Amino acid sequence: MNVKLFLLLLCVVPVLHAQAQKFVTEKTSVGFYSHAAIEDIKAENLKASGLFDPATSDIAFVVPIGEFKFEKSLMQEHFNEKYMETERYPKATFQGKVTGFDASAGVSQPVVAKGKLTIHGVTQTVEIPGELEKRGDALLLKAKFVVKLVDYKIDIPKLLWQNVAEQVEVTVQFSFKPQTL
Repeated sequence: MNVKLFLLLLCVVPVLHAQAQKFVTEKTSVGFYSHAAIEDIKAENLKASGLFDPATSDIAFVVPIGEFKFEKSLMQEHFNEKYMETERYPKATFQGKVTGFDASAGVSQPVVAKGKLTIHGVTQTVEIPGELEKRGDALLLKAKFVVKLVDYKIDIPKLLWQNVAEQVEVTVQFSFKPQTL
């Protein structure tokens, strides 16, 4: 895990109870899909980092924007330079709480993550539905939600309105493992 991202997560997450078992991401996938009149755009990022504390329901994650990989290199260049302004806004973050999770149940459970999502320097309060499952020592989190570009002040040039959709579907899959100190 990138040391800077881990340190940021430690600052983002409130002080947690010392005796409670906390979880860190072991494997992550954050993807998005955009359907527009001329072309579909999709990308995947395997470099996100996150923390989850079932005892307090606190969850936080950081997604380095420059790590999204596209099928076409030109799409990746435009994404980073023209839309996301990655040098100025290098990461997206979420900090909140998960409701609906029972750590004693082994089945997949519907949950909702409520908190602050920051993208492109803009923070919005969001509720993200998903599923969380305990498998042995691991926790698996899956979610799918829509992000409206206008909500995060991501501008689409008028000439490209047929190439870029006004909203994107985001898919998140995190595998958490118990934190070792």
